[in-house]
Amino acid sequence: MSDDDSTDINEADESAAVGVKLGSTRTVFDISDGRGGRERHLTLTCLATYEDAITGDERVLFGREAAIEYPDAVRFILRSGLPEDDESVADAERFFEAIVDAHDVSAESAVVYAVPTIDNEAGVENLKSVIEGSSIGRGETRCYPESLCGALPAYGDGLDAIGEVFVSVNMGSTTLEACAYRRGEQLSPFSTGSVTGNEVDRWIVAAIEEESQDRVHVDRTTAREYKEKHADVDDFEPFADVVQQPGGGSHEFTVDRGVREPIDRYIDDAVDAVANEFLPALANDYTKPYQLALGRPIAVTGGMACIPGLTEEFEARLSAELDRDVEVVSPDDPATAAAEGAARIAERLI
Repeated sequence: MSDDDSTDINEADESAAVGVKLGSTRTVFDISDGRGGRERHLTLTCLATYEDAITGDERVLFGREAAIEYPDAVRFILRSGLPEDDESVADAERFFEAIVDAHDVSAESAVVYAVPTIDNEAGVENLKSVIEGSSIGRGETRCYPESLCGALPAYGDGLDAIGEVFVSVNMGSTTLEACAYRRGEQLSPFSTGSVTGNEVDRWIVAAIEEESQDRVHVDRTTAREYKEKHADVDDFEPFADVVQQPGGGSHEFTVDRGVREPIDRYIDDAVDAVANEFLPALANDYTKPYQLALGRPIAVTGGMACIPGLTEEFEARLSAELDRDVEVVSPDDPATAAAEGAARIAERLI
């Protein structure tokens, strides 16, 4: 599903279950489609404000439209993954309400939202205040770890996985999170900001400069677009693009190592973090759950897991690093899995 690809709901269901992932790059709503089914809406987590030409009132534009129409003024409000200060909290509140209004979400809905495992108590509390203080969720509002919510669709339909022991790895834009779960209880939660989708974007910028012998400079937004459109672990094909030269004219260039090598580095770093930091801590603190968890598939979710072939390569390299066979599974859409899992929990609450 593309960004902002959605259909407004005209008749709100007062008992509707809503799953939310308010993310650093994209926000996902999982809501009723008004016909007994469900649909997920992806929106870039950004906004821009402008003055109404007729009334003079300030208006809010969000998502892809804001990024395209106001590139000089658009604000990506959760760059660090959480609202950090009063200004970002205010922006997040306006952004969230704009999405709620756009999709006519019932105020009486039961809302479950995914929260990242980040050692930032103030930021997490700010995130909670944005969602729990919004105009929806009067029926019920709860939060659950993002790695738990995202893992549920990886293990099939329903909530059966909550009754098991398993390991979940969330490969997000701002953190790599890993956690074991024992019947829903978090065991040895781990997160790092050094192995992230945002870091890959920075690596791509630098790699393209090196590959082009410093003739081509792209910004991080362009690097992210290259990654999302072209990255493929098994079947990557070099691609061409054109940039405008400062002195006039254009320059066509080909990207090959500029995307391949950062993705390869990311997989190595992710394996190292999981195999040599998270899993030893889990084994030391919870020996039996560690053994049980590695006997089951490891769930991998998050935006980086959307790259074709990445999950399979992560499985192969993790198995080699641990010197034992491990199985890795991912949901059909890793980028929206956290909201989908949150919505399943919300349905159970109803």
